[in-house]
Amino acid sequence: MPDPRESVHKRPPTMGRVPKVTRADALAALRNPLAFIAARWTPEPRTVRRATLSALVMSVLIVVTGGAVRLTGSGLGCPTWPKCTDDSLTSTAAMGVHGAIEFGNRMLTYVLCAAVGWAIIAARSQKPYRRGLVRLGWAQFWIVMSNAVLGGIVVLVGLNPYTVAAHFVATSALIAVATVMWQRVGEGDGEPRPLVGKAVQQLVWFLVAASVLLILVGTVVTGAGPHAGDSSEVERMPVDWETVSKLHAVLAWIVVTLTFALWFVLKAVDAPGGPLRRTRELFLILLAQGAIGYVQYFTDLPEILVGLHMFGSAVMWIWVLRVVLSLRERPGVLAEVPGPAAEASLTKA
Repeated sequence: MPDPRESVHKRPPTMGRVPKVTRADALAALRNPLAFIAARWTPEPRTVRRATLSALVMSVLIVVTGGAVRLTGSGLGCPTWPKCTDDSLTSTAAMGVHGAIEFGNRMLTYVLCAAVGWAIIAARSQKPYRRGLVRLGWAQFWIVMSNAVLGGIVVLVGLNPYTVAAHFVATSALIAVATVMWQRVGEGDGEPRPLVGKAVQQLVWFLVAASVLLILVGTVVTGAGPHAGDSSEVERMPVDWETVSKLHAVLAWIVVTLTFALWFVLKAVDAPGGPLRRTRELFLILLAQGAIGYVQYFTDLPEILVGLHMFGSAVMWIWVLRVVLSLRERPGVLAEVPGPAAEASLTKA
């Protein structure tokens, strides 16, 4: 007959052992957390792709919410920085909807940081290790950090239009790096091989230059226009808004013409399908963006259309870069996961 005491003290069978974290593991995680994660996790290619896409989507979303802050007159909803008020880190009920909108936009920066961080971790953990991809992730991180400080300066100087313009340009740089990183995930690390001739490549770089000018002049239109970003009187750029708007329209037509010319040339030289598709997509985006621009101009700049135009500007910039990146291919090369020496040099960098 079994001893009843055995049933009392007998432990139930375990389903599996929890790995024990040693002191050495803890120290390694503190010294280089990215290397610690990478040594224990290898994401699937689609996971890395989604992580980089999330960073790109968030960089566009921050443009849209930043535009909402300006168009609702909430630019000084939180009148100071880094706190929302001198006495509160967050917005208060007394600050109303403007305070909530401005504080919400600030909080979205943390979501953007999380998305960029996720892209860095996924890229760092990918096997084989791709140094260039990781560096693109860190470039996004430092742009976000510097732009957050610039955003604080924008508030502290009372929405000076030149600092607002610089804030938008920095976000456009973030979108550019995020687009390149997203594209690079699906490519190899071999030497790029051009798919078109030098004449076509030069035409594309003219398109890029015109697009950059279009974006820069667009910031001047914003800085001189009536939507100052706050319900009170805010300094505007000392230029004639009508004149600079017409210059912006001329540049837009130049970009449209260059895009159509590129599509025609690509067809004539029987270019691969990738560049043709990207160019056709860019042309359609530009037509939609131009239609929104003209409608908002002739309807006294309704806020919803101005917001759509800002979103369209970000999408246009992404597709200009996609056209550039579609003109070459990069085959894969065999790479090795870095050893301890390489990890140490990466940490120091």
